[in-house]
Amino acid sequence: MMTPSDVKATLSFSDGSASMDLPLYKGTIGPDVIDIRKLYAQTGKFTYDPGFLSTASCNSTITYIDGDKGELLYRGYPIEQLAVNCDFLDTCHLLLYGDLPNADQRTDFHGRVTNHTMVNEQMQFFLRGFRRDAHPMAILTGLVGALSAFYHDSTDINNPEHRDIAAIRLIAKMPTLVAMAYKYTVGQPYMYPQNDLSYAGNFMRMMFATPCEDYKVNPVIERALDRIFILHADHEQNASTSTVRLCGSSGTNPFAAIAAGVACLWGPSHGGANEACLNMLGDIQKMGGVAKVGEFMNQVKDKNSGVKLMGFGHRVYKNYDPRAKLMRETCHEVLGELGLQNDPLFKLAMELEKIALEDDYFVARKLYPNVDFYSGIVQRAIGIPVPLFTAIFALARTVGWIAQLNEMIGDPEYKIGRPRQLFVGAGRRDVPPLSAR
Repeated sequence: MMTPSDVKATLSFSDGSASMDLPLYKGTIGPDVIDIRKLYAQTGKFTYDPGFLSTASCNSTITYIDGDKGELLYRGYPIEQLAVNCDFLDTCHLLLYGDLPNADQRTDFHGRVTNHTMVNEQMQFFLRGFRRDAHPMAILTGLVGALSAFYHDSTDINNPEHRDIAAIRLIAKMPTLVAMAYKYTVGQPYMYPQNDLSYAGNFMRMMFATPCEDYKVNPVIERALDRIFILHADHEQNASTSTVRLCGSSGTNPFAAIAAGVACLWGPSHGGANEACLNMLGDIQKMGGVAKVGEFMNQVKDKNSGVKLMGFGHRVYKNYDPRAKLMRETCHEVLGELGLQNDPLFKLAMELEKIALEDDYFVARKLYPNVDFYSGIVQRAIGIPVPLFTAIFALARTVGWIAQLNEMIGDPEYKIGRPRQLFVGAGRRDVPPLSAR
């Protein structure tokens, strides 16, 4: 809940215009917030904040990040505890409903998700319209948007029952859609979901099994994927989450709002970061591998070189990304299980990590390896192709998007989003005749 503070902020102007008091709100934790909703009505002025870096667009009870401390909480629970003590579907229940499930709730929720993993058979025909070499995110954006054409009984965003069934359907069907997009691009038959497997295990089987032989789920890889899903499930008001909220604020259906989030996540500065990181490692490998890491890092330090270090540092975390610590453990577990510690690309990645953690240039700027760095390495080790990385991220983030969307719709203060602007173009002018142009 927003708690009004006794303290008020006073806005005054040097041109003699009347000053105004602005209410101040205190959150449970985090910075106080100045309420500027009446600013335009009382002063005729807007605020200016490109990228919304100093603007709270909503009040929320879902996720809290302290970038300076390197802290991430889902509904108050530290990510470190959730990643160790819970599975992904427990985390989904927490994000959607506010609490971790008890034994009965757990059985019920897992069962509901499992029973919705199949998608309409016509989705297969929809896929055939794409080129075989299409980017998986291009396919996924289309498939998620198309869900609204198949599930008319859950497209009313203002109906709580519709929102709940849409949430379950999206969480359940995303692994199926991602696996279908992959199978289509490699020309293999689609594998149907198998309800006796875990969420992560079922996804692995749909990705890597074929009808030719039985598929056994490797428990180490299953845990690794489950952890990737947990660590990416939500991350407060980031670009894709804000997109989902803004899109949903128009009253559009949940599937369309989530498709908008998928499209936003595709960008290399957001969900595409782990794909960009692996591509960077590939480029260094072509330069000459581990022997060229020092030379590459010198180029990164040179502002004029245009060379960027992907997978290091984070816009919000000014300290170590707490998800990176957990993903680093998983990374070494997976490499050990698969005997890949001596793979040239992984040796190269570990050398990059070593320099970033020891070199004064990177330490001083707190350019630590982030979660994308390690999750990209883990996914490559598992056998997930690089272009599919962002689709895995979308699969994991779906629950966060839905939780945020549902919270917004349930907020009595929510309105359709309508950012303002500082207009610096031409003033009013008249159209001249064609002969005078």
